[in-house]
Parts: sequence; structure tokens; C-alpha cells
Amino acid sequence: MIKETPNPPKPASTYPYGDYAPEKLQQAADRALDHYLKPDDSASEAKPSVQLFIVVDSVDTESLLANLSENLASANAMLSDLAFDLEGSRRHVALGVAQMIELAALLANKVLDRVELQA
Repeated sequence: MIKETPNPPKPASTYPYGDYAPEKLQQAADRALDHYLKPDDSASEAKPSVQLFIVVDSVDTESLLANLSENLASANAMLSDLAFDLEGSRRHVALGVAQMIELAALLANKVLDRVELQA
């Protein structure tokens, strides 16, 4: 015997997002936002601040000044190389910074000369 009407369809969910109620979606969204945006005071107090780079106290002044001089010379070389790839006002700014680095290197070298004379 053939049925006159087909089996009734399964009732669709009453919520537009499937089986999740709007309250549950709101709670999940609140938890996610709190996790990423709400600061956690207990975690920040527990962690001490960590200094990434330090200068050891036992390093003598001459070594510090020599490294300072070499770092300034390296920065000057990099900036001068960059300045020649630039044009217009950007080039002028880069060359101005390079000149300030060069002046700082001259000062560091003069202090290094005085330290070497005293030793």
C-alpha cells in the first residue's frame, strides 16, 4: 500500500545558528573577548620584568668605549648606504642622522684616546 503523504520533514532548529542558543553564543563571545582583551592582573604581577640585554659591570671602560665606537661606525655605514638609495628630503634626513652619528663617534673616539693615555 502506498502512502498518500510523505514522511513529515524533521523539525528545523528554532535558532538561526543551529543548536546553539543566542545566550550560549553570547557567553562564548564574552569569554573569548575577555581572554584576549581583558588584562590579567595576577599574571603581570607574578612575572618579573626581564631585561633582554645587559652590560656586565666587570667590563672595563676602554672596552665599553671601543664597542661604542665600533657600533657608531657600523650605524654610520648602514645609514650612509641607505641615504644614497633615497631621494629628496628623505635623503637629507638620513644624511643628517648620519652626521649626528659621526659626531657621536668622534666624541667617543676622543674619550677612548683619553682613557688610553691615562692607562
